[in-house]
Amino acid sequence: MAIEETMTEDLKTRREPPPRHPHRCPGWAAPFMASPLRRLFENPEKLLRPWVEPGMTILDVGCATGFFSLPLARMTGEKGRVLCVDVEPRMVKGLVRRATKAGLVDRIEPILCGEDDLGLSGHAGTVDLAVAIHTLHELPDIEGGLRQIAAVLKPGGRLLMIEPRGHVSDATWDHEIETARHLGFAVGQPLDLRRRHAALLEKP
Repeated sequence: MAIEETMTEDLKTRREPPPRHPHRCPGWAAPFMASPLRRLFENPEKLLRPWVEPGMTILDVGCATGFFSLPLARMTGEKGRVLCVDVEPRMVKGLVRRATKAGLVDRIEPILCGEDDLGLSGHAGTVDLAVAIHTLHELPDIEGGLRQIAAVLKPGGRLLMIEPRGHVSDATWDHEIETARHLGFAVGQPLDLRRRHAALLEKP
């Protein structure tokens, strides 16, 4: 069967996505996104350390004020780089302010993106690890977002997807995984993270 026919059949057999009402975290919530209390139940270093190595280029999608971005910048070291993407101007400003105070501003690249454009042009094939934590369900176009993430990953690059259970239904999570597979990601075994959907994907 020709490649075009295979892709057509694949599209026919894909399930319709579940109903969604995308809602992103508003700018006024910026101070709460990096609250020290959050570390009590979601420690960034403990969560991310297994997949981070010094010198990596890492993409943080929906970085907010840097709750995960700044620990990633510390873990990847002076030779590493963290691309920090968010659609809310107040979040990006808060990220830069916190990174400057922490002495990490030289290790991050703040990117104010659009609704449908992650602002990653110029970074194709440069990213070792992408993290999308509590973020994908907020995108108006999940497939478009995953396609842009795939474009910036190196061959063999990984994508860590984490979504909050309850807030993100099983049907929505299944749709996100199915979409990633459709785009060519290899999906490993689900990760055992309490109260969260989680999976580590790899770009062939």
